[in-house]
Amino acid sequence: MRDLALAVRSGGGFGLGLVFFLIVTVLVPFGVGPETARLAPIAPGILWVGALLACLLSLDRIFALDREDGALDLLATAPIPLEGLTLAKAAAHWLTTGLPISIAAAPLGVFLSLPWPGHLWLSLSLLVGTPALSLIGCFGAALTVGLRRGGLLLSVLVLPLYIPTLVFGADVARRGAEGLDAATPLALLGAVTLGCLAGLPFAAAAALRVSLR
Repeated sequence: MRDLALAVRSGGGFGLGLVFFLIVTVLVPFGVGPETARLAPIAPGILWVGALLACLLSLDRIFALDREDGALDLLATAPIPLEGLTLAKAAAHWLTTGLPISIAAAPLGVFLSLPWPGHLWLSLSLLVGTPALSLIGCFGAALTVGLRRGGLLLSVLVLPLYIPTLVFGADVARRGAEGLDAATPLALLGAVTLGCLAGLPFAAAAALRVSLR
């Protein structure tokens, strides 16, 4: 609840990713043309790339605000394990960024002429995949929390780790839009998210311990 309140009051979390996602969705037809035959095949990939970049926007604030006001040092000495802290931070980031994007993706898919069978699969793939984006981003933010102006380095570190989630998520939406079986890429996307959930809170906590020494 604390992190959700900070995301709303700081001005850099809640709503920013959703607005960026909306802008990307609206601008693409102006760049590639409004023809349905041109937009429909690329719509799943464009929507997933937009969601990925929108999640990337607020990653540098996951630990930076706590580092600036000294709260991170107090949290590190609290009885709550650092693994639980990083998991709570990732959950707050997903609730303020990934979840709104997942809900808004299906209506915004109309702008890109996404076939109607693909709307449900797009939202489902984002609901399954965006938690992995938040967990990976939390790990990257923990690695760069001690660096001044580490936002660019954070993007360089995190983007390659986002590739499996992007590939499987876009494939789920594409297969669903074409009426094909999307169960296999959806299962692989879920496996990526579960793998991130199992390992990355511990990796992020270890990175925080190194940064706070």
